[in-house]
Amino acid sequence: MASTVTSKPSRPGYGQLLRTPGAWAFLLPGFAARLPFAMLIISIVLLVEHTTGSYGIAGAVSAATGVSMAVFAPLNGKYADRFGQRAVLLPGVLLHTASGLTLTVLALTDAPLWALFVAAVPTGASVPQAGPMVRARWGVKLQGSPLMTTATAFESVTDELTFVLGPLFATALCTSVDPAAGLLTEAGLTLVGGLLFAAQKATQPVPSRRHAPTRVDLSSQSSDSGANAAHARVEPVSPLRVPGVRVLIVAFLGIGSVFGGMQVSLAAFTESIGQPGLNGVLYGVFAAGNMLAGVACGAIVWKAAPQKRLLVGYIALTITASGLWAAQSPALLAGIGLLVGMSIAPGLITGYTLVERLVPPTGRTEAFTLLTGAVALGQAAAVTVAGQLEDRAWDGAGFLVPLGGTALALLTLVTLRSRLAPPAASRTVARGVGHRPPVSVD
Repeated sequence: MASTVTSKPSRPGYGQLLRTPGAWAFLLPGFAARLPFAMLIISIVLLVEHTTGSYGIAGAVSAATGVSMAVFAPLNGKYADRFGQRAVLLPGVLLHTASGLTLTVLALTDAPLWALFVAAVPTGASVPQAGPMVRARWGVKLQGSPLMTTATAFESVTDELTFVLGPLFATALCTSVDPAAGLLTEAGLTLVGGLLFAAQKATQPVPSRRHAPTRVDLSSQSSDSGANAAHARVEPVSPLRVPGVRVLIVAFLGIGSVFGGMQVSLAAFTESIGQPGLNGVLYGVFAAGNMLAGVACGAIVWKAAPQKRLLVGYIALTITASGLWAAQSPALLAGIGLLVGMSIAPGLITGYTLVERLVPPTGRTEAFTLLTGAVALGQAAAVTVAGQLEDRAWDGAGFLVPLGGTALALLTLVTLRSRLAPPAASRTVARGVGHRPPVSVD
């Protein structure tokens, strides 16, 4: 995948991508399956805060959900790579629906806090990893195609579209219909969307267990085929052994801190001014900025290397997040939130682009879910800390959480940015990890 361009940019656009034969067969069900996750955390926060009166407790319960998802998401991705996406999706959506309904009932019946935590764990563990699975299906469709970069950007835009619609929808349900309506709807949509997505068997990647184990005699390979030989040798290697993936995980924790901190802090802010219905609107503005920036990132033919783009994106994210805590009006908060959202998309898109360079196809679903899990873990930590700050400090103190999380992520990227560079072919063969897939590269 090229990091520089010639004088005449020729990257295919979104229109050509969406005309890929068979793409819509998994895109529409995939969107239906991933939208509910954008509703989950805010629905739990609003329901539990309503029944307990504490943002701290609400943040802790939703954090249990996020931590559980972060722990189990990579396992879901690993098993999807090994046994097939359908084999993981079917039991997952059934468990998630049952767990979400249980959590709703327990919250409404004033069950003890430990019971809420017990229900929150399987609710998070069973979240369908539809986004990473769709990305893996694009990899099958577009292996070696220049459309792959466009597909990466398109998927990030789709993620952000869900984070525009999901919180807005969940907040409207919880504030206008019933505090439990958001979580109930999330469970129902997960069931329907997940089953529809699982039914698309033709487009799922072939499970890796169907590939016969191969050992390659490297001495018989020419230098031009070194990457292919490395691919055959490293099929079983976990993406966690790739140094660049570990750096990206830390970076994506920072993005998660923005999502979690914004959700809790915006809910507390709008309640403090007596306009709780504005919560979904303000979060929607934030997510809309993310989506618009994602569209632009996918349309631009970049000359800068992705490692540099990632660093610049995190600098912008840290700077914009530093102004959130000082906003005193909805209009000002919406404006700053828009800028924060616009700064997230470059980091997300570039991070997923780097995964395409660092991880072989047989491990990409697991790698994508590691990043998704990192966002969920950062979100879980953020809602916990932000909830405590809103309860114990001043109104708006929770907005310090996105600043702290992004600053730590930026420090990590500055310190370890050299690990994000794909290794040369010769080093790849020797070490057996972090190689590029067998596609056209610079």
